[in-house]
Amino acid sequence: MEVVKSQNSKILKYILVIFLGSILLTISSKIKIPFYPVPMTMQTFVVLFLGMSFGYKVGLATVSLYLLEGIIGLPVFSNSPEQGVGLIYFTGPTMGYLIGFLFATFLSGYLNLNKNIFIIFIKLILSVSVIYILGLFWLGNLIGWEKPIFEIGAKPFLLAEVFKILILTLLAKKLINIRKFI
Repeated sequence: MEVVKSQNSKILKYILVIFLGSILLTISSKIKIPFYPVPMTMQTFVVLFLGMSFGYKVGLATVSLYLLEGIIGLPVFSNSPEQGVGLIYFTGPTMGYLIGFLFATFLSGYLNLNKNIFIIFIKLILSVSVIYILGLFWLGNLIGWEKPIFEIGAKPFLLAEVFKILILTLLAKKLINIRKFI
């Protein structure tokens, strides 16, 4: 009986954490600097934060819930509802980046606690690079490879990404400790 109560409270805690994480990701999508066709937001910071602090399993569940919310029509994405909602918005210019969130959450959540700050930095660079690689691939397929894809979909964001990753690197050990409470 005691085991069942403990298991139920753990599941309830996971559900609450996943829900709150999706709200945090939604808020981060609304903090933006407008660029076209891909806006600059705080989402990449929060995606890496979720993976590092929640671990890859809960982090993936959180990002998956966020994407599902957007696909079914809730205005959680960066330019929604202004530029549409649901599956039509999801399959627009930002779809590759949004799919990349899943991979980046996994990679950042799979970080081993490492004392070497340089290795943590490199792992976070790798995590965020997956977002950009998938985002640029989808953007190129959508708007055409003859366009300056890198200049449109990555270059304007790189300096901000390095800054976000530096902050996360410095906070890494504290963030990974959050997992103990989840």
